[in-house]
This record gives sequence, C-alpha cells and structure tokens, in this order.
Amino acid sequence: MENNSQRRGILCVVSGPSGSGKTTLCRAFNDEDPECSYAISCTTRPMREGEVNGKDYHFLDEKEFLARVEAGDLLEHARVHGNLYGTLKSSVIEQVERGQDVLIDIDVQGAALIREHQDPGIQASYIDIFVMPPSQEELAARLGGRGTESEQDFALRMKNAQEEIDQWPHYAYAIVSGSREQDLQKFRNIIHGERNRASRLIIHQSA
Repeated sequence: MENNSQRRGILCVVSGPSGSGKTTLCRAFNDEDPECSYAISCTTRPMREGEVNGKDYHFLDEKEFLARVEAGDLLEHARVHGNLYGTLKSSVIEQVERGQDVLIDIDVQGAALIREHQDPGIQASYIDIFVMPPSQEELAARLGGRGTESEQDFALRMKNAQEEIDQWPHYAYAIVSGSREQDLQKFRNIIHGERNRASRLIIHQSA
C-alpha cells in the first residue's frame, strides 16, 4: 500500500490598524513564496494615487458591490469608515482546496465574520494574525506621515486605530512590528509552522 499526501491550504487572515505595515508584510511574503497567493479585496472607497484596479483592490461603486453581496459572491463584507470592503469567495475557496495558501488583509470586522464562518472547509483552513505597532508614539508617527489631513481627521484615525488594536486578543497570533525584515521573519515562522500541522495533511492510500 502506498500513501500519497496532499496539504490543505491555509486561509490566513491578517489584520492591524492603518500604519501597522500589514499590507506591506503580506505583499512581501506573497512575492517570495510560490505556495502563497494574495486575495484582492473589493472596495467602494476611491482609488488613491498610484493604486491599480485589480492589483491593489477591485474598485466598485456601491451598486456593483451590493449586487455582489446579493449574488452571494462575497465571503465577508463590512462597512468601514463609510466605505464597503469585502472578499470574493472565488479568490479564496478554490485555491485553498487545491493546497494553495491564501492571504487576506482585512479589518477586524471582516476577520470576525470569516472566523465565525460555518463552512467546514473555511474552518479547517483558517488562521489569523494581528500586526500591531510597537507603541502609540510609533503609530502616531506612521499615521502622521501622510501630512494631508486636519488635526481632527488625524485624531479620528488614531481613535479608530486604537479600537482595532483592542481586538488583538481574538487572534491566534500577534506580531509586534519592528523592522520590515523582523516582521517578515516572524510571519514566515508562523506560516511554515502552520503548513506542518498534522491536521492539514490529507492522505490518499492506494494499493
């Protein structure tokens, strides 16, 4: 009898406040690891300078987004700071089932929805990581780097960031951000360890 093995893919949800570096971290790992792909979220927020539709986000108007929700195309969706965000099922489930790991960079609302999803395949594949700044001072420095908003807007973003940080105990893993390379090495360690979980191994026996 011969055993042929296949690994179940990981659905890795990554959250953290604006300025934590979570998106940069996800993209850096995705660029270096062929077993991983980056799920591109849908959003109704305006496209920022330098962003590319279909690469950074799928940019939709609110009518298009709600039609996707109605059709059941989204794994999760939430309204954040007045804009809608969501993850396409098609960008996740098919890849996980064939052993590909998928990274999703989403806010704490979206993470909670996926964490509570009742689909057995999602539950079997799911892990989550929270990326947080090392201090309030560092967070303020990172958020203040844009320099294009009023003091009131900046205070609101700091408040929203702290509310997100308060959710870190709900995550399986937490990375306190340091240098880019330190964060990336911690991220690698988590993913490589999860890939070797016995529960992810699928054995096919043949005579």
